[in-house]
Amino acid sequence: MSNREKVIEIVNAMPEYRIVGLLAFLRTFEDIPNDETVTAMEQVDEMIRTGSGQRFQGSAAEFFSMLDEEDGGVEENA
Repeated sequence: MSNREKVIEIVNAMPEYRIVGLLAFLRTFEDIPNDETVTAMEQVDEMIRTGSGQRFQGSAAEFFSMLDEEDGGVEENA
């Protein structure tokens, strides 16, 4: 019996109220990255493989400060 068949057998034996929770859990596995995300992940893999790209070493606050400077500052929303 395959793993899929074993899972189906277990699910078929479950009461409906438990299937609701199981369905919610299984839906967490449905997150399939879109084309833009796949492209970005491929770019990162290539940068790691070749050692190219820009590296930043510092805190998150320093990183965001650097980005703000590149954008000419940010406007604060009150």
